[in-house]
Amino acid sequence: MSAAGAPVGRRVIIGMLAAGTVGVATGAGIQGRLEDILAPIQNGDPTGLTSLLPDAGGFRFYSVTASVPTRTAADYRLRVTGMVGRPATFTLDQLHAMTQTALTRDFQCVTGWRVAAVPWSGVRLADLLDAAQIQPGAQTVTIRSFDGVYTESLTLDQARRPDVLVALTMLGAPVTHEHGGPVRLYVAPMYGYKSLKWLSEIEVTDRVQPGYWEQDGYDVDAWVGHSNGRDDDATS
Repeated sequence: MSAAGAPVGRRVIIGMLAAGTVGVATGAGIQGRLEDILAPIQNGDPTGLTSLLPDAGGFRFYSVTASVPTRTAADYRLRVTGMVGRPATFTLDQLHAMTQTALTRDFQCVTGWRVAAVPWSGVRLADLLDAAQIQPGAQTVTIRSFDGVYTESLTLDQARRPDVLVALTMLGAPVTHEHGGPVRLYVAPMYGYKSLKWLSEIEVTDRVQPGYWEQDGYDVDAWVGHSNGRDDDATS
């Protein structure tokens, strides 16, 4: 059913599945165009049916809100707040000017799908925390999205791992809006819900504040484990 209660037609479902099949069969060119068409629909799809279709990179689009505002290079800001000696606000240009770290790691969704060997680059979250001068007694970070709803959390030990990035690029290009850009979090060794999209604030705190999905029972420590055929990623 749609949000207004109208049934989703059988022809619509068949059409979506056919489109997905054509995209997979004919390669990245058509699939890339499908991404452009489907992304805004998937973000606001109350049925969840469009999330059955992979985009050009094998990802699926998810949002917990009906729509997400767009941030450009001119108006994007990332705040580092809370228990820090030097609160800061970073523009996109300032983030790009910092030391960049490149990783190639899988992206594993808790629902079971995986995209292997995704290239990422950006600023290590640890570098931003060090620059902010964390105060005694701080234990965790609360991470917020500019969608106004989504939140996540990490312990400071987790946040300081070298494979946790404030990501500026993925798949060899700037992070798109649909993938959580212009800046998103990437937490390599954890399930995808930890890699918060549309990153806007990192608040240093003294206790874990469960994130959006964790309030509904998802694991706070979301390590990808043996059940999905892999261990915690290497830290190098």
